Amino acid sequence: MDKDRVEGKVKDIAGRAQRQVGEWTGDTEDQAKGAAKQAEGKVQNAWGKAKDAVRKPGVEDVDNSKDIEEEQKDQQRKAG
Repeated sequence: MDKDRVEGKVKDIAGRAQRQVGEWTGDTEDQAKGAAKQAEGKVQNAWGKAKDAVRKPGVEDVDNSKDIEEEQKDQQRKAG
């Protein structure tokens, strides 16, 4: 997992908490700062997810042909 995903999620949660406290206390500045921090966290988290997607090969990208061939040979040896 990319560090941007973790840091982004932390900012998102902290921003959500700050925004909520601002709503409870009627502090519009805290509400605005919290919402901005929350948005920043969501963007950073999305960036981390994108980097992870590029780094990790999908299932269709993995070459399992050698593993499958070896498994078939093992089964043939056991059978006969």
